[in-house]
Amino acid sequence: MRNIRRFLRIALFLIIGLFLHYVMPQQDIARVTSTEIIRTDFSNFNRLFYAQADSGAVENPTRDLRLINTERKATYLFGLIRGNNETMVYRNEDTGWIYPPYFKFDSSDLQAEASASISTAAEEWVVITHYGWRVRWASIYPNAVAIRPAPSEDFRPFPWVNLIIFIAMIVGGFFLRAMWLQFRERTVDPLADRVGDRVDHVNADLAERKGRISRWLGTWRRK
Repeated sequence: MRNIRRFLRIALFLIIGLFLHYVMPQQDIARVTSTEIIRTDFSNFNRLFYAQADSGAVENPTRDLRLINTERKATYLFGLIRGNNETMVYRNEDTGWIYPPYFKFDSSDLQAEASASISTAAEEWVVITHYGWRVRWASIYPNAVAIRPAPSEDFRPFPWVNLIIFIAMIVGGFFLRAMWLQFRERTVDPLADRVGDRVDHVNADLAERKGRISRWLGTWRRK
């Protein structure tokens, strides 16, 4: 039983961790090489990793998908660890009012900004804020949320938004734990004590009745 609980806790921790890694904003230092629009057919699997059609448009099984092709500085742990240069393709979709709550309605404007930021020989670097994963075998792309110029190729943006969210989550977790402990102390524990007392009373009553029956049978044995 203890191993099952441990497994469930580890599984829950991994699910929450993967969910946060997918939806939390990340910032890449990249060089835009081109932009394009492709016609995309969604499968039942990768459809879960796409947002929605542009705000005001009808959602269809197939639709145009805006892509931003870049060469970026590979980063890990929300940009705190820097790696080598690699190619990266971002999609550019509205999130609207749905999950995840980025409230993005300007994918057309962002595509124009990306086209205007296409790097020349001077190698213009930008900061691309995005969420999501790049899964090549399933044609899944991270969704670009914002683009802004980067001071230099070696610029390292600090993930302030992620830090604030993590702090809020930790504080909220302690708050919920305190509420649960108070609820348990005032409601659950007294109820459990009453149930335990009731069970003890029933067991004692059954033992008394069993004793009476045993004594009655004993009188017949003596006869």
